[in-house]
Amino acid sequence: MHLSNNLTFTRKRRLAGLSLVLLFLSLYSATGQKKPNIILIMSDDMGYSDVGCYGSEIQTPNIDMLASSGVRLRQFYNMAKCAPSRSSLLTGQNIGNDKAISIAEALKKDYFTIMCGKEHLENWVPENVKVANSFQRSFMNIGNEHMIPPSGKMSSPFERNGKKLSENELEYEGDSFYKADAETDHALRWMKNAKEEGKPIFLYMAYHVAHYPLQARPEEISKYSQTYKVGWDVIRQKRYEKMQQLGIINDKYKLTPPTDNINESRDYPNDGDSRRANIPKYRPWTQLTQKEKDELSFEMAVYAAMIDRMDQNIGRLIKWLKDNGEYENTVIIYFTDNGPSPYDSNHNFNHPPGGPASFRSLSAAWANVAATPFKYFKQFGHEGGSNTHFVFHWPAKIKSGKILDGPGHITDIFPTILDIAGLQYPTEMNGKGTLPLVGTSLVPLIVNGSRTPPAFLYSGHTEKFRSYRVGDWKIVRVNKGEWELYNLRNDPTEMNNLAAQNATMVAEMDAAYEVIKKQYDKWIEKK
Repeated sequence: MHLSNNLTFTRKRRLAGLSLVLLFLSLYSATGQKKPNIILIMSDDMGYSDVGCYGSEIQTPNIDMLASSGVRLRQFYNMAKCAPSRSSLLTGQNIGNDKAISIAEALKKDYFTIMCGKEHLENWVPENVKVANSFQRSFMNIGNEHMIPPSGKMSSPFERNGKKLSENELEYEGDSFYKADAETDHALRWMKNAKEEGKPIFLYMAYHVAHYPLQARPEEISKYSQTYKVGWDVIRQKRYEKMQQLGIINDKYKLTPPTDNINESRDYPNDGDSRRANIPKYRPWTQLTQKEKDELSFEMAVYAAMIDRMDQNIGRLIKWLKDNGEYENTVIIYFTDNGPSPYDSNHNFNHPPGGPASFRSLSAAWANVAATPFKYFKQFGHEGGSNTHFVFHWPAKIKSGKILDGPGHITDIFPTILDIAGLQYPTEMNGKGTLPLVGTSLVPLIVNGSRTPPAFLYSGHTEKFRSYRVGDWKIVRVNKGEWELYNLRNDPTEMNNLAAQNATMVAEMDAAYEVIKKQYDKWIEKK
């Protein structure tokens, strides 16, 4: 087994990437065609099976349409937590230093760059990468609320183009504020501006859906008022069967047993034991009381309603593209920052989920449903936390609806966008050299069905939940325990830990990982 410790492109990858860039450059110059618009849509804390085209019963017709005429990946890795994923997306780095740059910086000469949604970056990210400093237009927020709370004060202010806004300065359509709607309103306004300037659009749409608190509009909640009364066991089995019918999974994907949240680093800061007693643990649905069934089915109905509303807003973006003749020449990429979140440290049991007073997260049993067929959740390096859906849609180039294995990684997005735009990664910016990208373009995989496999794939939140994958083999740990070892080709849902009988392989992979870790540690310490 060959374990590569390279943190940069190999010469072969650089040449292949350059050839692809030159191909796109020649295509645009020969035809006089405008560079493609690029729309990145990232949702928040959603599971692998939470959209219809990956097995869900939730109504996501717009995402499903993108999938049916585009490409889906079975394996697409994130960084298992919000801030690391968003940092890696913008910079193309697992962990970087002050030489990291933003996608928006690399595109700014050629594209009208827009960001709407949640920023939330790691401390290592340099100032030049931050959204207000790198995008031409931005409307962002890192607070959790989806609606303005009864107090009238949100936990974190919105910023428009770097200026903080008070709640009474927020602009929105309709009779009440809903974050996903307001974010889309701003995106549409600025897409129009780009059109007027004759520039291609780069839009990073970072929806906060379906991060806690569970808040949704009543009209969406009512759609799902009866859906989840059959319970989590039935819904999870139905999703599993639908995923097989769709071809998302095969017989090697065994349905994992339900798990509760065993993350030891997430707890209430005060009075944890008594507050945790209110958190519902997994039990077979048939063992719940009718009151529990009513309350918990409603919880999942709100979660579904949030996803439904996000999909409607994605539909608004698609409609604008069609109405303005931009649809065929637009690449839309949809994915999620990490797996579902059953973390309860901010639960407020004085209010049910749903309205602006709600501050509840998803129960672990429903998070299991979201992660079908995998185990575990956000933060975990296991597949349930680090592997989520990925849809790539480009009408001008792809009309197949095919499903590919991958794997891809969130650090591949930056070089993918450069390929689509026919641009090269700058070797210098902001008066200094740039940090080489970790990932490689997904375009060869998506267009031709294959690409040079990544040297390694990195995920899991901190060393407590780190995962490191080379080829089909993956080491991963829980709560900073011993490394587990899985062969994902034979066991994609991580049912059979092979560490005990493969100690030599574990040691080799651990040694290779430590080389990478030491480099990353130096960068973080220097910061």
